[in-house]
Amino acid sequence: MATEPKKLQQRINEQIRVTPVRVIGPEGDQLGIMSTDEALKTARKSELDLVEVAPTDRPPVCRIMDYGKFKYQQKKRQHKSHAHQVKIKEIRVRPKTGDNDIDVKVNRAREFLEHKDKVVVTVIFRGRELAHIDEGRRVIDQVVKKLEDVSKLEAAPMHHGKRMVCTLAPK
Repeated sequence: MATEPKKLQQRINEQIRVTPVRVIGPEGDQLGIMSTDEALKTARKSELDLVEVAPTDRPPVCRIMDYGKFKYQQKKRQHKSHAHQVKIKEIRVRPKTGDNDIDVKVNRAREFLEHKDKVVVTVIFRGRELAHIDEGRRVIDQVVKKLEDVSKLEAAPMHHGKRMVCTLAPK
């Protein structure tokens, strides 16, 4: 049975057993090499924590800082580096789709675009509707016009068989 490697936990305050340690102050200035007890007293005097930042060095390097704030910033930095995976969402309409129904679809597409996803607008033609491609073009132009404040046209409207498709990307 394989075990996962243990996450390296930083030692703080009384968990630091090695003496002497090299101490860095809260402003980043070198305070020199001192005993662990002395470094702890210095940290407590400024109401901060003594955190071991380089345990493998000889003597180990410890820094006086607010550990809670440090952990928060580390977590925030890690969360920020997690990139949004762009998805492609689709809204489908027909040439005879009513204005209110188009508004509902446009509002949904607006949500997708604000969430940094791409939107594919598809007009589907059925039966004799293929004779009125200009009506489908009007519907696509109407949707693009309503979304122009939050999107840019990535692929112009193109006719593919029974579909007319155009792609919008977030601004």
